[in-house]
Amino acid sequence: MRKDIPFSILDLAPILKDSTPAQAFRNTLDIARHAEKWGYKRYWLAEHHNMTGIASAATAVVIGYVAGGTSTIRVGAGGIMLPNHAPLVIAEQFGTLESLYPGRIDLGLGRAPGTDQQTTFALRQDRGNSDDQFPRDVLELQGYFKAVKPGQVVRAVPGAGLKVPIWLLGSSLFSAQLAALLGLPYAFASHFAPDYLMEALVLYRDQFQPSEVLQHSYAMACVSVCAADTNDEAALLFTSLQQQYINRHRGNPGPLNRPLESTKGLWTDNEIQDFKHIMRESIVGSPEKVKSGIAAFVRKTGIDELMVTCHIFDHAARLRSFEIVKDIK
Repeated sequence: MRKDIPFSILDLAPILKDSTPAQAFRNTLDIARHAEKWGYKRYWLAEHHNMTGIASAATAVVIGYVAGGTSTIRVGAGGIMLPNHAPLVIAEQFGTLESLYPGRIDLGLGRAPGTDQQTTFALRQDRGNSDDQFPRDVLELQGYFKAVKPGQVVRAVPGAGLKVPIWLLGSSLFSAQLAALLGLPYAFASHFAPDYLMEALVLYRDQFQPSEVLQHSYAMACVSVCAADTNDEAALLFTSLQQQYINRHRGNPGPLNRPLESTKGLWTDNEIQDFKHIMRESIVGSPEKVKSGIAAFVRKTGIDELMVTCHIFDHAARLRSFEIVKDIK
């Protein structure tokens, strides 16, 4: 594995069983501070709505909280679900963040709703969503970050003239192709949707067009890593994510549960196979197993940066997982 590849963290600010969003935010800031000390490059938060196990719905607000509590690590969105918002509003929000924490803010953009259909309607009302609308919104957003032109009526204040790095995020080929066309960095969500991972990376690199912001392709991929001092401990911790998947799959999403000593009877054979399929890039185990798993993933994908995420109930164990990952470099 290349020694120079940066490691970063994706956090959903998970709400734990019998806990609160306020505690989730405190845990998030604590992890970010450790990540900064350990040398992680970025700390991203993701937009989700109407999910009782995820506290990062007001993503820009949480980014400001984390950036204000750290000093050097880049903080950003992984991502903002752009079809839920007017591009001007996002330009103003991230222009504000960049003004407060210059040189430390990233803006990752996705085109999924980050929620269920009813909540999507509540968020978007009549904005709609289409394959044509997302590229138009990205271009409009980019325009608000450029220097104001003579006669320009609508501008982002703050935002205009600020260099906020925009990433496109995806789990299919659409955003890979758009990122290549626009010359933007690209991040693939292999932690929950790995089917098009390799095809998307190849397409992005092959079709990449240099731009003002990026001369060469730059690809990142996110994987779920559950690391512990032993394989058995890691497998135990991983059962919290298994429970979360089952509950969401059955239409009953909720907070992150404590790990289970046994998952016997927890799910059907089909559910087991579905989970194994979507989580097949996950890396679960001891430091040695995690090291070899990450090295294999980096070799296979040739990514320029690795982002890791984990859903572990115990805060100390979650910190330990990220600590093990950072020691791999």
